[in-house]
Amino acid sequence: MLNNIMTSVGGKRMNKEPFPTNQRPTIAVTGSAGKTTTKSMIASILRQRWTIYESRDVNNAFINTERSARRLRDTHQAVVVEFGIVYFGHIIKHCGFIKPNIGVITNIGTAHIGNFGGDVTKLAAAKSELIQHMDQSGVFLFNADDENSKHLLIDSFPGTIIKVGINKQADYRAEEVEYIEGGMNFRVKLNETYFPFHIPIYGVHNIYNALFAIAIGDLLGFTPDEISRGLEQYNKPVMRMATSTLSNNITVIDDTFSANVDAMKAAIDVLTNVGKDRTKIAILGDMKGLGVISQEAHMEVGAYLAKKKVDYLYTTGELAKMISQSALVQGMPPECVIHFEQKESLFQALTNLSPSTAILVKGARKSRMEDVVKYLIANYGEV
Repeated sequence: MLNNIMTSVGGKRMNKEPFPTNQRPTIAVTGSAGKTTTKSMIASILRQRWTIYESRDVNNAFINTERSARRLRDTHQAVVVEFGIVYFGHIIKHCGFIKPNIGVITNIGTAHIGNFGGDVTKLAAAKSELIQHMDQSGVFLFNADDENSKHLLIDSFPGTIIKVGINKQADYRAEEVEYIEGGMNFRVKLNETYFPFHIPIYGVHNIYNALFAIAIGDLLGFTPDEISRGLEQYNKPVMRMATSTLSNNITVIDDTFSANVDAMKAAIDVLTNVGKDRTKIAILGDMKGLGVISQEAHMEVGAYLAKKKVDYLYTTGELAKMISQSALVQGMPPECVIHFEQKESLFQALTNLSPSTAILVKGARKSRMEDVVKYLIANYGEV
């Protein structure tokens, strides 16, 4: 099933044998962000030709992997599952129920970092349990552009290592990245030929998710056309870069499922690109689970936003107040930064928006920032 692979490890090139035809591709995805989107993209590509098992919705705790193991049937030609972690040992438990022979770590960010004392190396070590407990003759993929992925415990892995990226050298690299109406365009070289791809979702960070899916599809022998169709048709997870057009040409970017520093920055980048030549409003809530780095993290988001061409910053939540404070310190005009103690006051400020406004709404799941999205849709109506 798997083509011959030439990949780089420690600066050296390696030849690997084809993926064994007597093994069912069993793909596990973990990482600080992008797990569900990556899983959905991979599954959509493989589903173009195969009957597959895909873990359900966003249930990524190890107890749900145990349930997935009971649902597997001989008719499933491939398995695609998502491994979530909160503490050390969780991925070991996942692998005890379903042992992958293809593993993906999307990135190492700040999600749940509070449970690791704010230490990114400990978080990377916990994620590295996938590398250590997957099939050691299998294939492992990671993001070459992700700075924190250098902390992954890769060196002792004897299998095949595949890198994806945009900026740095990688085995699967996206080029000519551009925003277009409704999503992103880019191209990737497969078998010495460049092929164009489109994903129906905004954000450069989602191109990395697509690259993992493209790499796995290509390695398992799927054609560029099958890969392209899979990316076009993947099931987009809810509240993750979901874009709605409201009356008066108001665009709402709903990214309210979760929040960490890297995800906040990525979402702000999307707002600045989607909202070019328009009034841009960022409505941000708390980030949770950051522990000792919580203050630093919220201040970092505020400083980042102040450097972007965002016209207004609205925050709500006790922690999110630090985002506003930091943006003000970094020079954002005071009349453009408002912190709301209650969402009801925020709703009032959103009652008479100017036409052609682009709005990003984002925060931790516990912040229930989707309430803001629901209010906007109810007040202005979807087109």
